[in-house]
Amino acid sequence: MPITRNIIRINDLNSGFIDEFVESGRKIFGEDVLRSVELCIQCGCCTGSCPSGRRTAFRTRKIFRETSLGFKDSVLGSDDLWLCTTCYTCYERCPRGVKTTDIIRVLRNMAVREGYMADAHRMTASYVFKTGHGVPANEEVQKQRVELGLNRLPPTTHSFPEALRSVQEVLRLTGFDEIVGFNWETMELRGRI
Repeated sequence: MPITRNIIRINDLNSGFIDEFVESGRKIFGEDVLRSVELCIQCGCCTGSCPSGRRTAFRTRKIFRETSLGFKDSVLGSDDLWLCTTCYTCYERCPRGVKTTDIIRVLRNMAVREGYMADAHRMTASYVFKTGHGVPANEEVQKQRVELGLNRLPPTTHSFPEALRSVQEVLRLTGFDEIVGFNWETMELRGRI
């Protein structure tokens, strides 16, 4: 029986993916991010210097190669896309000046619009809806703040409920609540993780 793994068929490619990527990049950065992808020579500096890649399956150059070839579903649906910590190590070390972290951000925005989002990011977003913080000041954090001589609550939405209402209004107006699947009545995510 012949082995048929890793066969790429022309029908697997999405020739419009690069155009979508370029347009998304322009909307976010106001410039042509594709030029940066075209500069990539697959040298591996990004992947080799990636702190996340040392501990996970994250391979920056693989994502860039799949993007340039038009593997839209593979790129946008990949859990690996969410493993980048945006530390900018790859950005600083790229010998060709590829704006690696910016590219990842564009791809993540595209993934979210297509309905792909890591559960951990949805959960973090739910904290922002509830408290105005991705990492709320729980009891332990509040206790540590007092021990350090700080106010129990930081001077943020924790201390100013009217500011939290403003944050929540922005989240509603931008439609982020729908993207994440946040239910305002239950104050929980729909389709709980």
